[in-house]
Formats: sequence, structure tokens, C-alpha cells
Amino acid sequence: MSALRWRRGPLWLALPLMAALVWFAAVGRHYPARGDLGWLWRVVRDGPGTDLDAVLLYYGTLPRLAMALVVGATLGLSGCLLQQLSGNVLLSPMTLGSASGAWLAMIAGAVWWPWLSAHHPDWLAMGGAVVATGLLLLLTGRHRLGSLQLVLAGMALNILLAALATALTLLHDQYALGLFVWGAGDLAQYDWHWLPWLAARLLPPLMLLPLLARPLALLRLGLGTASGRGLALLPALLAILLLSLWLSAVAVAAVGLIGFISVLTPALARRAGARTIAAQWGASAALGALLLCLTDGLAQLAAHWSSDSVPSGAAAALIGAPALVWLLGEVRDPPDPAPAVPAVRLDSRLAAMLWFGFVLLAASTCLLTRDAHGWCLAWPEAIVWWLRWPRLLAAGAAGAGLGVAGVILQRLLNNPLASPDLLGISAGATLALLLSAGLAGVGLAQVGWLPALVGSVSTLALVLWLGRRFAWRPSALVLAGLALSALLDGMVQFVLARGGLDTVATLAWLAGSTNRVEAPAALALALGVGGCALLAWLGRRSLTLLAAGDALAVSCGLSVSRARAGWLLLAALLCALVTSLVGPIGFVGVLMPHLAIRLGARAVGAQLLAAAAAGALSMLIADALGRTLLYPMQLPVGLCAGLLCGTLLVLSLSARRGGRS
Repeated sequence: MSALRWRRGPLWLALPLMAALVWFAAVGRHYPARGDLGWLWRVVRDGPGTDLDAVLLYYGTLPRLAMALVVGATLGLSGCLLQQLSGNVLLSPMTLGSASGAWLAMIAGAVWWPWLSAHHPDWLAMGGAVVATGLLLLLTGRHRLGSLQLVLAGMALNILLAALATALTLLHDQYALGLFVWGAGDLAQYDWHWLPWLAARLLPPLMLLPLLARPLALLRLGLGTASGRGLALLPALLAILLLSLWLSAVAVAAVGLIGFISVLTPALARRAGARTIAAQWGASAALGALLLCLTDGLAQLAAHWSSDSVPSGAAAALIGAPALVWLLGEVRDPPDPAPAVPAVRLDSRLAAMLWFGFVLLAASTCLLTRDAHGWCLAWPEAIVWWLRWPRLLAAGAAGAGLGVAGVILQRLLNNPLASPDLLGISAGATLALLLSAGLAGVGLAQVGWLPALVGSVSTLALVLWLGRRFAWRPSALVLAGLALSALLDGMVQFVLARGGLDTVATLAWLAGSTNRVEAPAALALALGVGGCALLAWLGRRSLTLLAAGDALAVSCGLSVSRARAGWLLLAALLCALVTSLVGPIGFVGVLMPHLAIRLGARAVGAQLLAAAAAGALSMLIADALGRTLLYPMQLPVGLCAGLLCGTLLVLSLSARRGGRS
């Protein structure tokens, strides 16, 4: 009992004190001559009057504080309900994919249903959250709510839906560009409008919350025990899930995307000593309110120091992503193994036919052009070909580089989900490029690949350090990489929320655009990727030995530490080269090695060549789809490739339901 009190006391004392100090510091920065408590109390008690500082405090700062407390409590309770329902300490609206579903629905509403977006954003966000969650549960099955596999599939779905939202924003930037600030989690207020709006939508369902205490207590005992004691499982599960999604959707509609609060606060509540159902509700709500208040205060202080707006959601990501990594270390239950490399390969003749069709399709897309009569296969005119071949070469080289990097990482780490994007390596390169461009005051195209290499190597080293902590569990390692990617996403949202003339261009680069690639840059990328691929093929024996185990590699005379460092550096270099020119491209690196094996490439050398060819051909097909699907508008090739490969990844992660491979 004393240990419990020891854990409980510091948290309940430190967090409110820190939140209060940070908020008073932020208020003092805004009102340096009026920051005493007496003046604050008089404004609250008597109203603002005609004093400008008092008006700003009464209609700006105080509503913002109230919204931080209410939204934080709402997110904390939403995450607590999901975790009590599933018994999964990593489950939340963010890791379930419902947050990105709500975001996608809000952007779609701004583009196609502006009246609905303006008058009923809560129902619009709820619809997106329900559809995303329903899709995930349909694919994975409700009986796997407690598995890391579900969280991994949910995070992949999160990225996929965010890519769809990015595509809509690029195609309709005149409607959706203003949602950048909202997408980063904006708590800024100008009156007291949103507080009663939230109260009207939160109080009625919260009055029903006590009715869910008994069903949740029975569900703790297991589905079979709960059903045996008379609980109607399906209605109870639906009621709890819909209430949690409603709380999250209302918060998203009011202030935008604020991640990690919902996944972190239930864990803090349990650490603080909350054991019963109701105690965890109250503790999660209170800690969520305090944590978001603290985060928002830090965002305001950062905004004062940087003389620019810092979205609260971006600040929450900076705190929450390391917290998600900490929670992965707290998971003691044995996780589901990551999806294994398929054991069955295709018949050699069928594989040859598929390769032939694959190459023929990619070649035909290069010749696909449009004349007065419509689309046709013909050699493009000289001016069209001069504009097209650099982007085709850049796309093919990028796909080949990611395919080779995926083979290296999957073989080296013995992890079938390892890839530059899922391990956060692309995120590290992207962050380094954005920081370098911002500090140097130049465009992203002028930064070069060296900062990207530094970011890739640094992130890879951090992921490997985390891998040792998690005993190299495949799902946990990939979730740690996804958490690091979410950390970057908060920073990227901050950059986009600042606005400016380069916002759309930056977003296009982040989506993997090849539209502005020039011939020298495309040739340099092709030569760089080709050289790295040649080095990988020449060193295929050492990679084979490392994949077989350190003991065998040492017995064969291989210097394991040097060889492993060299291979990791080569994978980071490939990622840096691709990211510096084309931008981050998702899911290609994780799927191409598996496709190569299914098409007959079992040996390391053959898999390297096949994955490079499959990656290049996939990117060429994605480029053709981006040019033709919504003609005359175009989608970035990386976005199209990510949508295609991301869909396949979500399906493959969920395909093991019912024992399918």
C-alpha cells in the first residue's frame, strides 16, 4: 500500500503544479504588465470592460484554457473506454485509425458538403470515425481487439487515410488549405462559442456512462464469462465503442487532431493507483485535462519565443510519441507475431507470365498519351517526352531504391515488416531536410542528400536501440518506428500550419511528387541508386550470412559488427537519396521484398534484383495512374504508390483472421 501511495502522490501533485506554472508563465508572457493574480481574478469576476488586455484575456485566453481542460478530459475518457473494452493498453482513437477517419471526413465535407461541415461537423467527424473503425474491425475481427496486430493495422490505416486526406487537399487546395491549422490541433479561441457547443454534445451521452460500469466489469473477466453471466455482448460492445468514438469525434470537430492524449492518460491513471472502472474514468479525464493544459501552455510559450503560431496538436505529438514508445515497453503479454513471409511461391510459369505482364504494363504507361480523340499508346511528342522522361526516371529509381532498402532491412533485422517508412527512417530524413531548408532559407530541392543521410542514420540508430529494449519483437519494433513517424508528423503539421507561399509545394513534396524533377537530378538519383544496388548485389553473401545468424557468420570469417554497420549505412543512404529528391514514399519498401519472394526470388541476390525491378515498375504504374485518373489534374506518384501499397499492407495485416496467410 505504501508503494501505491508513493506512486500516486508525486503524479497528482506534480502534474497540476506543472500545468499551473506553465499556464501562468504563458499568461505572464502575453500580459507582462498585468500578470498578477488579483488582476486575473477581477477580470473573471467583473468581466473585461473596455481594457484591451482584459478583453483579450476574457475572450481569448480563458476560453482557450477551458477548451484545453474539456477537450483533454474528453480525449482521456475516450481512450480509457477503448482500453477497458479491449484490454489493450495501446488502443486509442489514434491507433485505431478513427482519428484520421474523422480528419478525412472533415476535409471531404469542406470540399463537397460545406453546409454540413459548417453546421454539423460533429456528425461528419463521427461518420468518418465509425467508417474507419468499422473497416478495421471488419478486416481484423472484433476478437483481436487485445492484440498488437490490431494496433499495427490501425496505425497503417491511419497513414493510409491521412494520405487520402492529403490527396483531397492537393486537388482542392482552395477549399481545404485553411484546414492545415485545424489538422495540427488548434486550441486558439476568440469567444466562448465552442464551450457550450461541446457541453451540449457531451453531457447527454455522459449521463449514460454509469450504465456501462457493470458491462465493462464483466468484460474484464473475458467474453465467455461475460456472456455466461447474462451480458448481451454485441449491444454492450457497440454501445461502449460508439460512445468512445463519439467523444473523440466531437473533440476532433471542435479543435482538430490532437494525438496521444487518449493513449497516454489511461496508462498514467493506472500508474496513479486507479483500479476500479469508475476510478479509471475519473483519473483518465482529470489527467487528460491537466496534460493537454500543460501541452497547450508549452505551445504558447514556444509560440512566444518563435514569434509564430505553434499548434497544440504538434506539441502533444512531441510529448506523446516518446510516451507511446514507453508504453510499448510496458506491454508484457506476448504479442502476435508479425505476418510472416509467405511460404508458398507461385508456379514458375505463372511467375514468368506475371513478370511479363508487369513489365508490359509499366512500359505501356510510359507511352500512354492523350490526343484530340482521347487516350492512346503512342510515342509522345518531343516536348512532352522531354518533360516526361525525368519524372519517369526519378520514379523508377526511387521505387528500385526503396525495394533494395526493404530487402536489406528485412533480412538484416529478421523482421518482415521492416522498411524505411515503417521504421521511421524516411521520417528522420524528411525532418532533417525540412530543418535544413528552414535554417538555410532555401527550397527543399536545393538542400541535397547529406542532411537526409544524417537524419536517416540518426533515426535508424534510435530504432535499433529501441529494438534491443523490446527484444527485437517485430510488431513492437515497427510500432516504435511508427511512433517516431508520428513525432515528425507533428512537426510537419507545425510547418504547414504556418502557411505561406510554399505550403502547397511542401505538401506536394511530402506526398512524393516528381513533377518538378529536372533531368540532372533524375540522372543523379538513378546513378546513386544503381551504385548502391550494385554494392548490395556484390555483397549478397555477407547479407545471407547475417540473416542466418551471427554464429554462422562468425564461423565463416565475417566481421559481424562491421558488416552490419555497412549494410545499415547502405539502407540509410538509399532512403536519403530517394527522400531528398522525391520526398517520403510509404509502403513500397515493405511490400516489394515480399512480392519478389512470391514471384520466385528466394536467394538474397535474386531478391535484391527482383525487389528493385518490382519497385521501379510499381512506381511507373503509380505515375501513370497519377497522370490519368483525374486528368487534367494530377496526383503525386508517391501518393498513388502509397495508396496502392498501403491498401495491400492493411489487407495483408488483417488477412490472418481465420488463419489465412
